[in-house]
Amino acid sequence: MRLVSFDALRVPGLPDTTVLKPENWLSNIPLIQNADWVLFPEYWQVPGLVHVLKKKIFPSLPTYLIGHDKVETTRALQLLIPNNLPDTHILPNTPINAERIADEMLWPFVAKIPRSSMGDGVWLIETREDWRNYLQRSDIIYVQEQLPIDRDLRIVWVGDRMLTAYWRVRTGPGFHTNVAKGGQIVQGMIPPQALALVEHVARTVGIDHAGFDIAMVGQHPYLLEFNRLFGTRGVNAIELQDAVQSYLYQHSQPDDDDPDHPQPLLPIAV
Repeated sequence: MRLVSFDALRVPGLPDTTVLKPENWLSNIPLIQNADWVLFPEYWQVPGLVHVLKKKIFPSLPTYLIGHDKVETTRALQLLIPNNLPDTHILPNTPINAERIADEMLWPFVAKIPRSSMGDGVWLIETREDWRNYLQRSDIIYVQEQLPIDRDLRIVWVGDRMLTAYWRVRTGPGFHTNVAKGGQIVQGMIPPQALALVEHVARTVGIDHAGFDIAMVGQHPYLLEFNRLFGTRGVNAIELQDAVQSYLYQHSQPDDDDPDHPQPLLPIAV
């Protein structure tokens, strides 16, 4: 199995892997064409790899598209699991919309910028000043109800199975549970409702590499977001590598006779 990766940090130890810098992809087209899989490309590379070179990519195309930012994730999952999402409003940042949200939301509430991770770009809006400061940071208004929690779950899904799961418990005075913000990793019983929700979303949509953040309010799970490139502090590196490698091997059958996967055209001079 021949692999090309555009992220050296995500594939340590994978055999037969050539690591390329994304900006060098055009000078390595034959190498990419001969690869069985292309791993962890940049988002801007995905259309060319999938639709022009007809390459298999990991993570999957749905993982990239739906997990591109919080707006894309929420809008897609509102179709699939509306009862398992916090009450969320996504609007253009205009004075009218800003005033409408301030009037309609139950204070305090959570505001986010569409593309962020590790707890950055997420604020608890408690005052009008908080709200004005947030509005200066984002062209899109993305706000959610504040759930009554002091912890959440990180459930890591790789390939077609759950790899690991753990609690992230708030330890400081803020409201973040993210490990990067001081949240503490705690092992313990993982509610089956949370596991079932992640499996349902991952299998239905086709997500194969993500860290899902799940909040439990009583016995009801809420999906806060998922990250295609998730933090690995709570993940065993060897188990992660083995899971990725096993999944790629299992799905490396040739597509030569598959009409839905035509062979790519080689570059020609005109």
